Amino acid sequence: METQSLLSGFCADPTIFSSFRNAKTPFLFASSPSSSVSFSQCRKWVPYTIPPSSPQRAWSKQRLNCTNRVENVGDSISHGKDFENGVRRKKLAVFVSGGGSNFRSIHEASLRGSILGDVVVLVTNKRGCGGAEYAKDKGIPVVLFPKSKDKPDGLSPSELVSALRRFEVDFIILAGYLKLIPVELIRAYHRSIINIHPSLLPAFGGKGYYGMKVHKAVIASGARYSGPTIHFVDEHYDTGRILAQSVVPVLANDTAEELAAKVLQEEHRLYVEVTAALCEERIIWREDGVPLIRCKENPSHYR
Repeated sequence: METQSLLSGFCADPTIFSSFRNAKTPFLFASSPSSSVSFSQCRKWVPYTIPPSSPQRAWSKQRLNCTNRVENVGDSISHGKDFENGVRRKKLAVFVSGGGSNFRSIHEASLRGSILGDVVVLVTNKRGCGGAEYAKDKGIPVVLFPKSKDKPDGLSPSELVSALRRFEVDFIILAGYLKLIPVELIRAYHRSIINIHPSLLPAFGGKGYYGMKVHKAVIASGARYSGPTIHFVDEHYDTGRILAQSVVPVLANDTAEELAAKVLQEEHRLYVEVTAALCEERIIWREDGVPLIRCKENPSHYR
């Protein structure tokens, strides 16, 4: 279905998305975003039409280290298109709950051509978080999820799936989103949702392990190494199949804050590279269900 024009959640048109909802629509759009104008200065909300995908741009050389050769791997996550013969630009939905620094890294990489994809919608459970503010300033639609007593204008799981379908989203990128992803979304986007966690899973993961709590636990355990993990998302916290990891040393005198800064720097690098691989259709599923990243320079090697 052709994408319709939308209005801000602060000035919503109840006819929009009436096919799946007859209530106030929590989509927020800033008019004429400019880097020189802050969101607080931009209070006029206007209809916004989602533009078509931009032409394919050149991508920069990725830094994924491919050292392992794997025989008899399973099917690719792609639909049979070979990367070297051209792959269409993907549409991404990013979920955030906080400042959204990984979201910013991915969006900036998309703009400079390092990622063959575009962030077409941001989903958040915190209307005024830094990630949402950044998205509004850049003209990216913002969706409030989930619906709750204090957020009656949020979407239900089924409404969110319908909304993402209307945005023609290919992949969902969780970038500091602290809510459990509903099963409806996992089923609708099978093997198409990834998350980043600030420890080497399966260590220091699960419910309650997020943000500085993770780094404090790593320091207290005496672990010598930590780092980000990118994994596919299932019905539980941090238990989906691991896709990529990066290691940083935990020094004897590191504080949780110092460790967090080192891990975050690696997060920004690794998440951009993995998102690029995802959009380039270089994710391969081994027969035992383990996802691997096909090396761009040498397709017979995997990360």
